[in-house]
Amino acid sequence: MKKERAENNRTLTLLNEEIEPLRTRLITEQNITKASDIVNKTLNGDILTMLEYVPDNFADLIIIDPPYNLSKNFNGMKFNSRTDESYDDYLAEWFPKVCQKLKADGSLYMCGDWKCTSSLQRAIEKELTIMNRITWQREKGRGAKSNWKNGMEDIWFAVKNPHDYYFNVDAVMIKRKVIAPYKINGKPKDWSESDAGNFRLTCPSNFWDDISVPFWSMPENTDHPTQKPEKLYAKLVLASSKEGDMVFDPFLGSGTASVVAKKLGRRYCGIELNEEYCLWAEKRLQMADTDSAIQGYSDGVFWERNTMNAQTKAPKKPR
Repeated sequence: MKKERAENNRTLTLLNEEIEPLRTRLITEQNITKASDIVNKTLNGDILTMLEYVPDNFADLIIIDPPYNLSKNFNGMKFNSRTDESYDDYLAEWFPKVCQKLKADGSLYMCGDWKCTSSLQRAIEKELTIMNRITWQREKGRGAKSNWKNGMEDIWFAVKNPHDYYFNVDAVMIKRKVIAPYKINGKPKDWSESDAGNFRLTCPSNFWDDISVPFWSMPENTDHPTQKPEKLYAKLVLASSKEGDMVFDPFLGSGTASVVAKKLGRRYCGIELNEEYCLWAEKRLQMADTDSAIQGYSDGVFWERNTMNAQTKAPKKPR
């Protein structure tokens, strides 16, 4: 049944007349060959099948948001919770093959929750060098009567060569409100005054509490059950890739990694099994042609959640 949405609900939807034109943009098992150009494309198919058409040493940055070890219905495609050993085996089926697509100086980020994060760590350590574990705060979620509400998720950061990889901390500075402004000789120390308030630029840590999970009033929102925020991925893309670099996501979902890469002047490629999710991704990519805004990121810095209206301002177009 078609969902009835509130008047101001901005969740992405597909019109009937949009489906076929968007479908023609997809790369599928039926139209892909070894010589196919997969740059700036969405590959609609099984990960193991489509990886065969992705060259080794293809990506400067890989972002992975795999099914977590819990039961979830992805638009009719069900993933069932399993034992830790079985989930380890599931990761072993595809993760080593994904790592082959990473360049020698490339970086990889993989998302998970408390239940599967130990499995992710074990899988990554077999192939790459782990540099850090980022924990980000999800400010919404279901409550729990017999356990603590899950308000955090992890992102593992790993590289092929710990002595040769790209990381630009200046590109991911955070603008925070100054609660207790300190002055020396009457002048602000390490902060600035403005009509909107007092702010300080700070280096990011591995705990992120400034992320808004997509919801109905945000134009990036889709009906995907585990959609990641554009702001979250923008931090990964800006820190670990340069303009023109290739960003690859083998579990593309509704397209966040590709959309963010496009908005920030990177090339992109993603694999997704579900056709409807692929169509959502393609529509979002079309929308990015005319709207490069990333909520929470403007003027080259990331703003704290709900700090000022400048959060909705579009970033400057990369040259």
